[in-house]
Amino acid sequence: MNAIAKPASPRPRIALALGDPAGIGPEIALKAALDPRVRAACRPVLVGDRGALERHAQACGLAAPLAVVGTAAEEVGEDRIALIDLDQFREEPLRLGEIQAVHGKAAVEAAAVAIRAAMAGEVEAVAACPQTEFAIQAAGIAFDGYPTFVARCTGTPEEDAFLMLCFDNKRIVHTTLHVGLRQAIDLVTPGRVLRVLEATQAVLVKLGVAEPRIAVSGLNPHASEHGMFGNEEATIIEPAMERARARGIRCEGPFGADTMFQKPDYDAFVVMVHDQGHLAAKLLATNRTAGMTIGTPVLFSSVAHGSALEIAGQNKASPEAVVEALLRLSGAAIRARAAA
Repeated sequence: MNAIAKPASPRPRIALALGDPAGIGPEIALKAALDPRVRAACRPVLVGDRGALERHAQACGLAAPLAVVGTAAEEVGEDRIALIDLDQFREEPLRLGEIQAVHGKAAVEAAAVAIRAAMAGEVEAVAACPQTEFAIQAAGIAFDGYPTFVARCTGTPEEDAFLMLCFDNKRIVHTTLHVGLRQAIDLVTPGRVLRVLEATQAVLVKLGVAEPRIAVSGLNPHASEHGMFGNEEATIIEPAMERARARGIRCEGPFGADTMFQKPDYDAFVVMVHDQGHLAAKLLATNRTAGMTIGTPVLFSSVAHGSALEIAGQNKASPEAVVEALLRLSGAAIRARAAA
């Protein structure tokens, strides 16, 4: 493992929730926190169970120079990694690689504590390692993805929170996410399409894009081919785009989702349903895609891959998606700080 780099300039403090402690979350969180690229860009504060983190470190042969802190704002030495220890396994043991309710509860608690730290101004952004939705369901917790969870934690209407997948120079924003396809189609309304375009415009400006240019997908095959395969483009998507243009948003389309990502010079691509965006991201950037929640008051990013229970504790997991999330959040936090 590379040595911790010395900071070159003031760096944002970012909370990093460990995700499902039975999966690869603690491993990739620790690897990312030790990565020189991350240490040069920000000050990570891990959030989760210390025993779980140390167990992963020992199993993977990783150094774990932890410093337990009472709040995320507490300073630690450059040779240490700050950790908010939630002590989550007092009553039930951690079982690596298994789906257990206690694991789901731990993942949700860590994310919630990290978000509260951001709302309190103790950190400038939040990242989260992957959760296991079956474990969260076993814990009896309502959860359909991080965007709506962040919305609930911050008092934001759930319909105003969206997911933006980020990799390389691509940004893909989803109008709908973790719902059945029939429900997703019903959710694609002019108002929702307008809201996702406004949220995309706002976050692109926050990320430093002076005059964003946004491509918009259709809902139907080939964006309906002028009404041959449905009329949602003409009756829903295009009217919403006209309203967005009237508000100064440069959006073009709707384009067929199967060809849209090949079009150059767009700062973001807005898709209508989950698979239109996730298929592209997972084919083009396997295990290195960051998922940013937009439309809420907290800068929040997760990863676009799962908790990989089958390789937990084996030192096989790549931290690149977490590194990607932290670096993007760091840049956004610095720009937000400068604009304040």
